Amino acid sequence: MSLSYPLYSHEYFMSKALELAVQSGEAGEIPVGALVVAGGSKIIGKGTNQTEQLNDVTAHAEIIAITAAAQFLGAKYLKDCTLYVTLEPCIMCAGALNWSQIDRIVYGASDPKRGFSRVTPNVLHPKTTLVKGILEKDCEIILKNFFRNLRT
Repeated sequence: MSLSYPLYSHEYFMSKALELAVQSGEAGEIPVGALVVAGGSKIIGKGTNQTEQLNDVTAHAEIIAITAAAQFLGAKYLKDCTLYVTLEPCIMCAGALNWSQIDRIVYGASDPKRGFSRVTPNVLHPKTTLVKGILEKDCEIILKNFFRNLRT
């Protein structure tokens, strides 16, 4: 999937997050994938939803990826880092991203029910930039198919 996009582009990294989302869905979790990229080229943290597996409501893909990246860096702040996530972060994850002082958040599909921008758009760190809608349709399809299959 990632080979059709320019190396180190938003689309390239979102396609990698989509691969994680597929893995998450196959494991019976809501299919969300997240990764943290340092310096625009190095993946230093990955996460998939693990709320069912860990029996933990805080085990969202973003939280797992943030924790992995912080451990990799040996630091709590994710300076010069970008989070790529297939679904708009919830308010809990947006709060954690604020505390991490991450430089950029790139997401695919919007979350009209639980996305942070519906609740409080000013929750992110003031220096964090936001990019929305990268591979949005692909991200939406994975989620819609998962919930359609869950209902049948």
